[in-house]
This record gives sequence, structure tokens and C-alpha cells, in this order.
Amino acid sequence: MKLLSDQVNEREIQIILRELEKTRAIFGDIVEFGCYVGTTSVFLAKKIEEWNSEKHLWLYDSFEGLPEKSVEDVNSLGEDFKKGELCASKKQLISNLRKANVKKIPKITKGWFNQISREQIPSKISFAFLDGDYYDSILDPLNLIWNNLESGAVIVVDDYGNQALPGASKAVDEWCRKYNIPKDIEATLAIFKKP
Repeated sequence: MKLLSDQVNEREIQIILRELEKTRAIFGDIVEFGCYVGTTSVFLAKKIEEWNSEKHLWLYDSFEGLPEKSVEDVNSLGEDFKKGELCASKKQLISNLRKANVKKIPKITKGWFNQISREQIPSKISFAFLDGDYYDSILDPLNLIWNNLESGAVIVVDDYGNQALPGASKAVDEWCRKYNIPKDIEATLAIFKKP
């Protein structure tokens, strides 16, 4: 299947799908925070279809591009990442899902991650992919979903070690330290599990 954007590469997709596969037997749905044009969303949806599973895919995005940077995100290498950058519409996302012949369109929620409520997330989550780029855009979803993640659920965070987006790494490091959770790093992905 063709990648819809250059925001994720084939190796990263393979890693994400491998980690998703590990959660197949864990009860709960799949969430993606920061779906942009749906590159990863298409692969997640297709994997769920392949399983013929009752699991559902839930997508979250501002559809307004990136928010303002916090102090944790400021870096001279990341000057191209500005408010409003990486903006895609919900319509564009749905169109891409349909073009990829996704049979069951995921539940899509528009909003900044710090404004999404607990009522807007699944009660049980087995897998989470977080691609918020910035410090708060990683921590906000983690705070939101943490209590709904099943034991053994896998969390994959994009942009770990990306020097242009230092906030993503800082958020992951703080979270894993707070909960004393080991993490694995592959490509620019941080991978950890809910104990």
C-alpha cells in the first residue's frame, strides 16, 4: 500500500503494525492521536479488517495543524514547525480512508488534545499511537487515556529522538520515569506498555 505522506516511512509503519499485532488478544480499541492525512490510520484500519475483529479505531486530530509550541518544544532545528503547519481537513482524511478501501470508517474526533473529554475516548484501549509532535500534544493524550489502557496495552509515540521536535522525547522520558516503565526505541518511535 502506498504511503499518503512523508510524515511516516515504511520501516516505521512496519514497527507500528508489529506492535499492534502484539495487542491482538488484548481487549480494547485502538486510538491514534495526530492522524494528519491518515497515512498510519489506513494501515491500522486495514490490520483491524484483516483480523476480522470487533476492535474499533478512534482517530483524534485538531484538523487545524500544529498548536503553539511550549518552551519544551523550542529548538532551532524545528523552526519549520509552526502553528498551523501539518494541517489536513477531516474531509481529506475520510477521502483517503475511502480511497484505500477502508470498509469501516473510524470514529473521528476533531479537537485539540487538551480539550478532548473522557467521554470521547473508548472505555478500554489495547493500543495507542501518538503523533502529536510536541510535548503537551504527547502528555495530554497520555493523561487522557492512561486509566483506560488495559494491562499490556502498547503505546507507540512518534518523533522520539527527533531533534527538531524535542518535546516528544521529553514527554515520553518524563512519563516513563514517573511510572517506572521501560521503553524501547526503534527508528523515531518510542514503545512502552501499560503495566
